[in-house]
Amino acid sequence: MNADTIKFNRLIPELLVTDIGNSKKFYMEQLGFILEYEREEDCFALISYEGAQLMLEQDSSDSWLTDQLVFPRGRGINFQIEVNCLDDIIDKIETNKLAYFREPKEIWYRINTMEEGVKELLIQDSDGYLLRFQQYLGERKVSQ
Repeated sequence: MNADTIKFNRLIPELLVTDIGNSKKFYMEQLGFILEYEREEDCFALISYEGAQLMLEQDSSDSWLTDQLVFPRGRGINFQIEVNCLDDIIDKIETNKLAYFREPKEIWYRINTMEEGVKELLIQDSDGYLLRFQQYLGERKVSQ
């Protein structure tokens, strides 16, 4: 894909990974992310899934590190990825025998006077980054 045709999100998390090949296999082959572009010489890739974008970069001496990286990486953060059909991700997870961090379930979150429903699941990549895939179910008025 030509970088001139990519619409870059205003916020794109960049994940430092231990092995770009393993990460690309997990995200692209096992979960179905698309490779938008890569710089093989930098062990870097921009990937996407239904509009959600992530950058992957293999650890190097030039990495912007604020401290030593230890497993699991990304402690205290999860990456919410809204999908059109959660069953597609579930099929990929089960076909590839990936472990759930949290199995799929329906949850309703209160937002002011409304509740928004989602069906969601959580998995970790090989570096421990936590991914939360969710499908929007609709909204309803909060009962008082």
